[in-house]
Amino acid sequence: MWFGHARRNSFQSLNEIEKHIPKIARKLLLRFLRDDLVEEVLGDLEEDFSRNFITGSLFRAKVTYWYQVCQYMRAFAIRKKKSHHNHFDMFKNYFKISWRNLIRNRGYSSINIGGLALGMAISVLIGLWILDELTYNQYHKNYERIVQVMQHQTTDGVIGTSISMPIPLRAAMQEGYGSEFTHLSLASWVYEHVLSKGEQKITKTGGFVEPAFPEMMTLKMLAGSLTALKDQTSILIAESTAKALFGEGDPINQSLRMDNKLDVKVGGVYEDIPFNSQFNDMQFIAAWDLYLVSESWLKVAKQQWYNNSFQIFAQLAPRADASSVSEKIKNLKMKNSPEVRAYKPEVFVYPMRDWHLRSEWKNGANTGGRIQMVWMFGTIGLFVLLLACINFMNLSTARSEKRAKEVGIRMAIGSVRSQLINQFLSESFLVVLLSFLICIGLVILALPAFNQLSGKKIILPFGTVEFWMISFVFIVVTTLLAGSYPALYLSSFHPVKILKGTFKSGRYTSVPRKVLVILQFTVSVSLVIGTVIIYEQIRFSKARPVGYDRSGLVMVQMSTPDFFGKYDVLRTDLKNTGFVDEMAEVSSPLWYVGSYSAGFSWETKDPTSQQSDFGTIWVTQEYGKTTKWNMLEGRDFSSDFLSDSSAMILNEASVKFMGLVEPIGKTVKWGYRPYHVIGVVEDMVVESPYKPVKPLTYLLDINEVQWIQMRLTPEKTTAEALVAIEGVFKKNVPSVPFEYSFVDDEYAQKFVAEERIGKLAYVFATLAIIISCLGLFGLASFVAEQRTKEIGIRKVLGATVFGLWRMLSRDFLLLIVISCLIAAPTSIYFLADWLEHYQYHIEVSWWIPVTAILGALFLTLFTVSFQVIRSAMMNPVNSLKSE
Repeated sequence: MWFGHARRNSFQSLNEIEKHIPKIARKLLLRFLRDDLVEEVLGDLEEDFSRNFITGSLFRAKVTYWYQVCQYMRAFAIRKKKSHHNHFDMFKNYFKISWRNLIRNRGYSSINIGGLALGMAISVLIGLWILDELTYNQYHKNYERIVQVMQHQTTDGVIGTSISMPIPLRAAMQEGYGSEFTHLSLASWVYEHVLSKGEQKITKTGGFVEPAFPEMMTLKMLAGSLTALKDQTSILIAESTAKALFGEGDPINQSLRMDNKLDVKVGGVYEDIPFNSQFNDMQFIAAWDLYLVSESWLKVAKQQWYNNSFQIFAQLAPRADASSVSEKIKNLKMKNSPEVRAYKPEVFVYPMRDWHLRSEWKNGANTGGRIQMVWMFGTIGLFVLLLACINFMNLSTARSEKRAKEVGIRMAIGSVRSQLINQFLSESFLVVLLSFLICIGLVILALPAFNQLSGKKIILPFGTVEFWMISFVFIVVTTLLAGSYPALYLSSFHPVKILKGTFKSGRYTSVPRKVLVILQFTVSVSLVIGTVIIYEQIRFSKARPVGYDRSGLVMVQMSTPDFFGKYDVLRTDLKNTGFVDEMAEVSSPLWYVGSYSAGFSWETKDPTSQQSDFGTIWVTQEYGKTTKWNMLEGRDFSSDFLSDSSAMILNEASVKFMGLVEPIGKTVKWGYRPYHVIGVVEDMVVESPYKPVKPLTYLLDINEVQWIQMRLTPEKTTAEALVAIEGVFKKNVPSVPFEYSFVDDEYAQKFVAEERIGKLAYVFATLAIIISCLGLFGLASFVAEQRTKEIGIRKVLGATVFGLWRMLSRDFLLLIVISCLIAAPTSIYFLADWLEHYQYHIEVSWWIPVTAILGALFLTLFTVSFQVIRSAMMNPVNSLKSE
């Protein structure tokens, strides 16, 4: 008893007792126990420890203490770990609030989500189009090393650029600079040829190339050998051609007949070259050596440096550079061919990566090409997305007073600005995410029509990781673009003013919204003006006099020897059907000139300056009657004049270039052969309708023709005429499938690129206007809602509906007028530069911007008036009660 009493006396101080509390147990308790229980639990445990120690023993006190610590290891007492789960809950709360706000304000949410989805869908479509353009030709693995040999030539002081090359140049490149190239290959032009297997005949496009070509272009072989063209009797065919000829059978080593004159065997089948490749129309490839033995004129062409009738492709050696190689081969033609020196030819190599996007040249300098379209549509896509984001910004900031109390309360209970910004950005993210899901649906629905409109074969690459990564980045960027300004603006409110009820939007808070509306309609009106100018340019070019009558003209290519020697028989049989008025044969169709030649001379020619290539077109006597060209002077070819075999007909451009005052009867020499001019015809537009007509000469020679030209009887139906004509061709040329082209359709193809630009611009302009009007409608609705009480008071005091409409519409109209005043000169300035690409183009008329401006004002009034008039016609009693 004495010992216990002494111990109690020695530990009377609480601090001394605490020294004996198990430190490990205490630390364990502090690690897992909830913060709000720590103070209470520690106090209880220390009190129990003191009591047990005083009344019992130190050992018993420690054991009891450990037991009680373990007893608190229960769910209710354990602290929840501070980890990402807290962040998850926080963002979950943000999204819950965001969702409730969207549901509560369905009208504004629909405008926001619908506008953003539309803008995003346009941006995605344009993005896919741009991706297709930028990856053009990348199917070929040697894409970065493949080049095409090109040349500049000076004609009458103007430098022209061409891909047409002479055969001897290839050998000169190999002999002099072979180490600079891995592969070199001559190639013919790609034409339609008839491939037949027994009685089965099909027409496919293809050409002749050297054996290195398939390896250079890295064709993907499905069967056979990549080197099969080393045998001149072999042919490589595309997978689609193989299926058309052999079905599911094995085509390798099967015999075919080409153009009913060449026997070949299938040496390999390659995967169809994709649509976004320069060689997508190569449905078969034949050996170059076969070409040389099949065409007699090539025996001479092999030695002719001035005969630019071929193409040369090459693959640069690993260490070679296009610019250095171009410098080395620059003067190859000048050195080897004295007869071409007057044209100052400069040879160079042009990389495959630039073939598609930078294919336009002017006076020896590259002026771009489709890369301008890439930049233009990329800019449009960005602006359309910006328009949709502006709607979100405007509606979010316009409704700021509705969210002011929420912001004030959150700030009062401890929310910091960064948390508010995160909340509003979360709302933006939710809207953008919903918009993106709708956008993908819209893209899937619109893609077939978009492909048809743009001439593409684009698909959505759902199966690629890159697509989802880009989509995520797209969503995040759009979220920041649309939500950053509203988040910063709404989080900047002062909580004291809000909770006191003294918060009012500043007099300048609407300025950013007005600026954004001006930007929206500036872009929209600019697109409308641009679209109208593009369509006017197309209409102007289509209305250009072409110098002949296109209607009812049908052409058939003489693709095999079976056509030749049957001119009189075919003409007689065709006219006897009653469906053909006249028939002729010609060397070039009416939509391009197949041959340009030099070596022409005349009395007044200046030998130092007048170096020019004349388009040379060989025809039969009935060509003028069939074409219905306009004879301005002299006469047409006629079978009544045997001397017409040495006669020549010139077009206006030739007469002007030659400087002939009285051309009829004048002598024009081609080489050493003299021709006498018997007629002058009006310029016929047979190439680009946007450029001046080139000098053309028409000569009489049935041995040089390649096309049959027929004029249908206008009184008869086209369908009946084609059936009758097909019967004549099957009778006289049974070995060839009957295939034809309408001159009207082929001429229309010359406007396809510009029409696509116009149609796409029209679609984008329409959608941009819709997006802008959606935003305007939302703002008008909000303004009318905000001024409900004012409208009611004004009505009570006698204001008319028209007066209220004028008051509420005035501000919006002013913004649109400012937009139009900015858009008109800006768009005209940039479109004038676009028009300069065409030598034959319109001048921008005053009515184009005026019409666009009036249209924008009308749409604004229509959009705003619906909501404004609805508010103005409300019963003032209800308006005053609403607040």
